This record gives sequence, C-alpha cells and structure tokens, in this order.
Amino acid sequence: MTRRIVGGVPAGAGPVVLVLHGGAADSHRPPGFLAYLRMLPFAWALRRSGLTTRLLRYRYRGWNGADRDAYTDVLWALDQLGPRPVLLVGHSLGGRAALHAGGESSVVGVAALAPWIEPGDPWQPLAGKPVLFAHGSRDTTTDPARSREWAGLLGARFEELDDDHAMLRRPGRWHALVRDFAVGVLAPVRQA
Repeated sequence: MTRRIVGGVPAGAGPVVLVLHGGAADSHRPPGFLAYLRMLPFAWALRRSGLTTRLLRYRYRGWNGADRDAYTDVLWALDQLGPRPVLLVGHSLGGRAALHAGGESSVVGVAALAPWIEPGDPWQPLAGKPVLFAHGSRDTTTDPARSREWAGLLGARFEELDDDHAMLRRPGRWHALVRDFAVGVLAPVRQA
C-alpha cells in the first residue's frame, strides 16, 4: 500500500484540514478500512462547514516503534500540501501522529481524539498552538488521563465525553466538537 492524500492536493494556498485515521502499535500490513471509515463522518462534517478537508491513508497500519511510520506519513502529506496552513485531526494512532507533527511550521492546530500518548512523547513543540484533546470517559484502549495531563501541560482544551474509544455512542457531539474547533482555528487564517 502506498500512502496517499484522499482527494489529492487542493489547488490554491488556502487552509486544509488533514484527517488522520487510527491504526495499531505494530504492523506492516495495509491500514484497516474500518479505521479509515470511522473518520469519514468527521471529514463530511468539516466539509459541510466549508472547510477544505482531506484524509490521509498511511502506508502501514502500525506506528512501528522507532520508525514512527504514521508520523513519517503525516510529514510526507504536509510536504505534499505545500506552504499552506494545515489543521490536523487525528484519532488514536492518528492522534499520536498529529501530536508529533503539531510542531511543524505549516500546522496551525491539532484536534487529538482519544489519542495514543506514550511517556516521553514530545509535547513541547505544540506550545502556543491551539490544541483540542477529546477523550471518551469509557475508553479502555487509550488513556483519558494522559490527554488530560497533556492538556494541562499545554494549557489546551480538554473535553471528556461519555463514550468509548470508537466514538460511536454520541457521534454528533464528537463531530460538532471537532467542526467548531476547526472553524474557530481556521477562521482567522481564512480571512488573512
């Protein structure tokens, strides 16, 4: 499988929301289709709000230790998108990749949904950027306490929803939360 930006690179230099799906800790298999499908409603909600939105398909399903394959794929996508403002929206493994790439100069904000955060992951490059952490209180896959901790370190917004890792109990609340955050972050950029 090759990585790709679903929908291609948009014309012009306007801002883009790049949506990042979940995955696994270790796997060189192609990404799971369900993880990709899980993020489509987020992309649709963002598009309905008038935001240019693209999804990234990774080369591999896994983070793969020091290779950090999902992060490497996000860096590739940012390079493909060129010097334009990019807001990253990532779930689980995609949240980890978004947080790792959040310090890049083109990234204007990050929405990390039930992100997979490990001790030693770098939070300092995100300082000063708008970051939203949203986590389900019933999540047993990734740890809501880590999202809360990082939000505190960064002075970022933290939202805890009565949901699990899949974000399917109250999908409308998740979509609205991300949409409102993205519109708020990108409104000044779009007017500039």
